[in-house]
Amino acid sequence: MSYKAIRKSVCEANRELERYGLLFLDEGGASAIDRERGVVVVRPAGKLHATLTPEDMLVVDLAGALMEGDSIPAPDLVAHLFLYHAFPEISGIANTYSPHATLFAQAGRPIPCLGVVHARCFKGEIPVTRALRKPEIERNYEKSLGGVIVERFSRLDPLEIPGVLVAHHGPFTWGRTVRDAVLKSAALERAAQLAFGTLVLAPQAQPVPGALSDKHFSRD
Repeated sequence: MSYKAIRKSVCEANRELERYGLLFLDEGGASAIDRERGVVVVRPAGKLHATLTPEDMLVVDLAGALMEGDSIPAPDLVAHLFLYHAFPEISGIANTYSPHATLFAQAGRPIPCLGVVHARCFKGEIPVTRALRKPEIERNYEKSLGGVIVERFSRLDPLEIPGVLVAHHGPFTWGRTVRDAVLKSAALERAAQLAFGTLVLAPQAQPVPGALSDKHFSRD
C-alpha cells in the first residue's frame, strides 16, 4: 500500500509552516490522518522543517505504532492522535510557536474577535486552555496537551473555531485537510498580531458585533 500522496502533502505542509515563520527551531509541525486506511503521517523528530522530504515522513497507526519509516516521530504526534480521536471531522493538525499567538498563550488570554480578518476563519474568540496540572505534566505531557484542548472544546464546535491556545505553550489549529490546518495557523497568527496591536492602541476595544462576525465567517 502506497502512502506517497499523503507523505507529500504532510511534507509540504511542514515546509509551508517554516516559510510562514510560524515555527521555533525544529519544534512544531503538521500531520494528516487517512481515516479509511487508519494511518497518520507525521514528521520525524529532530529534523529542520526546511530540509524535510516526502521520504522522511513517517506513517503510524492510530495507536502511534510505526508502520513505515526509520525515525522517531515528533513528540507532538501524541497530542495530534488525541485530537484525531476526539474530533472526527478533522483530517489535518498543525501546532506552532508563532510569535503573537504564543504571546496570548503565555499570557493565558484568549484572542478576541476584533475585526473581519479574525472573523473570516474563526467564529468568535480563539479560546485558551487552562494550565496543565503537575500530575498531568509528569504523567504524559504530550497527551495532556491534547486532553486540555478537548476539555476546552466540550461546548465548542471545532469546525467553527478551528484553533486554540494552550496555556504557557502555544497554538494548535486543525482542518478538513492538512493544508487547511496550515492556513488556519497563518490566519490565527495574523488575528493575534492584529488583536495585539489593536489592544495596544485601544485597550478598551470591544469584539465585533455578532452579525458582522457571522457575515464574514466561512466554514469552507
